[in-house]
Amino acid sequence: MRVGSILPSASAPSASLLLALAVGEAAAPLSPGPRLLSAPRNASTTFLRFMPSILRMALPERMPARAGPPIDPVHGGLYHQEQLISYKNTLASKFVDKEHGFLGRRSWEDSIMKNSVKPFLIAFALLGAVAPAHAAEKVDFILNWVAGGDHAPYYYAQKMGWYAQAAVDVNLIQGSGSSNAAQRAGAGVDQFGLADMTTVMVAIGKGADEVAVMNVYANYPGGFYWLKSSGIKSVKDLAGKKIGNPPGDAARALWPALAKANGIDPNSVTWVNLTPNAKLPALKAGSVDAVTEFFNLHHGYKRELGDNMGYLAWKDAGLDPYGNSIVVNGAYLKAHRATVASFVKITQKAFAACVADAKPCIDALVEANSGLKPDDQMVNWQEVEELMSDKTSQTIALGWFDPKRMENDYNLVKAYVGIEKPFDMTKYYTNAFLDKSIKMVPAKSMD
Repeated sequence: MRVGSILPSASAPSASLLLALAVGEAAAPLSPGPRLLSAPRNASTTFLRFMPSILRMALPERMPARAGPPIDPVHGGLYHQEQLISYKNTLASKFVDKEHGFLGRRSWEDSIMKNSVKPFLIAFALLGAVAPAHAAEKVDFILNWVAGGDHAPYYYAQKMGWYAQAAVDVNLIQGSGSSNAAQRAGAGVDQFGLADMTTVMVAIGKGADEVAVMNVYANYPGGFYWLKSSGIKSVKDLAGKKIGNPPGDAARALWPALAKANGIDPNSVTWVNLTPNAKLPALKAGSVDAVTEFFNLHHGYKRELGDNMGYLAWKDAGLDPYGNSIVVNGAYLKAHRATVASFVKITQKAFAACVADAKPCIDALVEANSGLKPDDQMVNWQEVEELMSDKTSQTIALGWFDPKRMENDYNLVKAYVGIEKPFDMTKYYTNAFLDKSIKMVPAKSMD
């Protein structure tokens, strides 16, 4: 131990040493000592309990007479002479034992009897100064997809230290789809997940234990893209056409509801299996007549298709279930409610901050994920703002779930997608952790 390296400057005596002196253990034999203020048994408490013994081992019993920094005979380190003199003069003048040198037992005991109240007042006053913050709770948060503009608020909150300040150590995990995120959070593999709400409902019906705690996409992000040159203008025009998207995609499962709302036979279209990255090339090549896609990729289609791009948002065609939402494992919520509350409040705050000024959020995203282009992600985020903004998020709170709409979404999924084991939807979402003072602003349309 190099005592010189751990002692602060002589002009600023450490709160740790003051506390050790105040509770009267600096000259006591080696022992853990009493627990202060019934503090919890964590690293900081253990440190405080053993600090007097550490100081007693580290500090010499009498000041060396020779000039220059003395050698620690046990550890070989150099003491800082000026620091030891300062501590002796400023902190321990009342407790110097002429026979034994620095901090003699007898003079300490005499003084402590005369000043029985003052030392403990000092201890109480300094406890907050010397005790570091409780260790942060580590949580895994799996995203719905690889990091992009729609995930910027999480990276911004992390960069700003907001999660850490709230004692939450967040590990952001790249995702591979809403189904995977919902399954992992529901099984407790990850504490938090980001997933499409309809997918979450299906997962809960299969036994997943998870609760939605904040909505991100107040508007359903799905839409159809086509080439204007094809003559398609509405949902009805899709009859007899080929639509490309991945097998098992939520849009394909919800298509019957959209078709019914627009008065066409759900079986009048042909579905073509395509990977996510193959949709736009297939559309350009004419292999399919239309594709389904999330709106936060709207800029990519617009760039590639130009004025020939045709688009229709599902929310404008009669189908608007909640989209991406943050869920937490149910068992974890019961055992760590305070941590969940902190995570949600910080995340809601981060989203509001990014709406107010997106640039630092996009910068944080790009810094944490190599290969992303700031300009593309900025456009992506602007599209996300449109998906976040509806009457409820503008008037009640950003991230708020409307009970009636949740009921309708559940019935929609049950009727058209299927819920293996029906459940009471009211038990699987909550607005309890949202700050109602944080509201969404009307978003500017990208078109």
